[in-house]
Amino acid sequence: MRSVFTKVLLWCFGTLVLSLIAFSLITSVVAVRSARRGGVFARINAFHLQQAIEAYQSQGRPGLREFVDKMEKHLPGKRYLTDAAGRDLLTGEDHSALLRQARDEDSGPGIPSDRPRVFVTQSNDGRYRLIIVANPPVEVQSLVPYYLLVMFVVAFLLWLLAVYITSPLRKLAKTVDRFGRGDLAARARLSRRDEIGELANAFDQMADRIQNLLTSERRLLQDISHELRSPLARLSFAAELTKTAPDRDAAVARIKKEVDRLTDLVRALIDVTRAEGDPEAGEAEPLALQEVLREVVDGCQVEAEARNCSLQLTVDSDAAVLGDRELLRRAVENVVRNAIRHAPEGTPVDVTLAPGPAAAVISVRDRGPGVPEEALSKIFTPFFRVDSSRDAATGGIGLGLAIAQRAVSLHHGSISARNAQPGLLVAIEIPLSRTQELRS
Repeated sequence: MRSVFTKVLLWCFGTLVLSLIAFSLITSVVAVRSARRGGVFARINAFHLQQAIEAYQSQGRPGLREFVDKMEKHLPGKRYLTDAAGRDLLTGEDHSALLRQARDEDSGPGIPSDRPRVFVTQSNDGRYRLIIVANPPVEVQSLVPYYLLVMFVVAFLLWLLAVYITSPLRKLAKTVDRFGRGDLAARARLSRRDEIGELANAFDQMADRIQNLLTSERRLLQDISHELRSPLARLSFAAELTKTAPDRDAAVARIKKEVDRLTDLVRALIDVTRAEGDPEAGEAEPLALQEVLREVVDGCQVEAEARNCSLQLTVDSDAAVLGDRELLRRAVENVVRNAIRHAPEGTPVDVTLAPGPAAAVISVRDRGPGVPEEALSKIFTPFFRVDSSRDAATGGIGLGLAIAQRAVSLHHGSISARNAQPGLLVAIEIPLSRTQELRS
């Protein structure tokens, strides 16, 4: 028996049957005991005994006969008024066996049955006994139909309970099987809030993580195979030139330049893959955004000067966020470097920090040609270039803004771009830490 549904159903039904048996036993035994000891029936029998004694003492046997006939006419069972030894005062018969039977029934609860019971009531002076032979007040046989009805209703409810417990488990098992066979989009999607729902949610989260990892790995392989083709070809050509070129130093310098480009490409690919495949790898810590921006601006000054541009940092006020310092620094740096790359000579690149009520806004603007409106939503896609003819030497490899977008998303922020006429303005919003919000 390997089915959880069958096990749950059998255990519940077995518990129901045992409960009904115990309930019937207790009901019958308690009813019989209460009839003999101090219950309503015992008081009624004591009253009848007193009337029988009075009828016998005042009118003799005729009076006792009249009383017994009246009682048996209106009440079920046979009644005998006897002396202490069990001899019938009306007929003289010996009913001592009935007295012994009553004592035996009183010695233990026994198993209730539908056979007649013997009830004995003793007078206060101990001289008389009233023996009543009748069926028990509560007959088990009369309760059987009700017990069967209860069993049917409860069994149906137990079946619904078993279905309620096992149906999501079966759905989860099918989902796990689909996922194991390669359907990475398979999810349980259970709305339950109990332990089974927690299990399904844990599986869905695990499946999301595995899908992200596998997808990022496949994308990495595809991107590497596509993006390394051109630099490897140039590197191979430069290596051939070293054999015949008159200026070997220039050829070696060109090889070094191609190697540096390959190194940057591989590093960028690793960064974007790590960000997409392992979102929880970074450690969150309190950060002062103005310090991060100053570090980025200082690091990009050399590149800006090489292009005859200037970097202008404007900080309206301090802003504290919770996040990964290196990931945020790399994101802002990629946006700034992208702006420097497209800024015309002699123009400034503005970097501004303006904290809002719930988020800090980092704006980076250049004075370049901007981006066509239809391409604004695509510039954060990996390996997208506005000019498809540009290669890594002229327009980058198209990963800087993709890495920035992923890093901002991991900090529950947003990044957007719009044409500033002239130039392009990229805005990054990072939620402020709780303490910063309270200060605001």
